[in-house]
Amino acid sequence: MRTLELRGGTRATVVAADWHDPFGVVTRGRVRLELREGEPGSVLGRDAGFWLRGTGVRALRDPGRRTARVRIARPPGPGPSQRSQHPAPW
Repeated sequence: MRTLELRGGTRATVVAADWHDPFGVVTRGRVRLELREGEPGSVLGRDAGFWLRGTGVRALRDPGRRTARVRIARPPGPGPSQRSQHPAPW
């Protein structure tokens, strides 16, 4: 499990190859899902969980002033030889 920290007003781009089937849980602050069409998506608060697979989300943005945290978990799956060659940004 890893933690993604977003300082107030910052964003993290979601690249499908780097974010293979992760599940996120907001553990601090709020996170806005930014959709591929450029439209703002839902704002998720503390303890909100979400999948990125198949959602059309292109970025996670911290709409607040304080740092938001998201815990990222990957489901059990294939070994390292099957995973992306590019490490996730978190």
